[in-house]
Amino acid sequence: MEGVNVSESGVVLRKRVMVVIDHSPGAKHAAIWALTHVANKGDLLTLLHVVPPSNGGGGRGGGSSSPPQLASSLGSLCKACKPEVEVEALVIQGPKLSTVLSQVKKLEASVLVLSQKKPSSLSSLCMCLSGSEEFVEQCINNADCLTLAVRKQSGGLGGYLVSTRWQKNFWLLA
Repeated sequence: MEGVNVSESGVVLRKRVMVVIDHSPGAKHAAIWALTHVANKGDLLTLLHVVPPSNGGGGRGGGSSSPPQLASSLGSLCKACKPEVEVEALVIQGPKLSTVLSQVKKLEASVLVLSQKKPSSLSSLCMCLSGSEEFVEQCINNADCLTLAVRKQSGGLGGYLVSTRWQKNFWLLA
């Protein structure tokens, strides 16, 4: 079975690839990148959209049965691109970092994929991280699985810049 991991005991093992999505263009690129570069036949691609908590507190917002338009449309796109990968969309209400880290642990994700934004020139000058850069770094350093931050390369060069716990901004031409 191509792309399906089988243990020595004959049990089929499949990866759960989790992608954090939002309304940014980079989130769509990260989902497609995860689908084409990480997920294999039989794997599960989980699209996680974390929405800010309302005044009433945290908790599940909508669950997987009625995800908002973003998660639903991106899920449909992923299913159409690679039907041999199971796709699920989760929408959860709560603080972004703690929600992502807890879902990685709860769902036993094998790989977490995040969109990485191009650092602003101001943050580069002062050697400080923006909120989104800080979120990515915290996920890379604290998630209980392999975490990859990806950014589509600009300037006509093609490929992606990928960051992990061990390597920052390496160029993957694929």
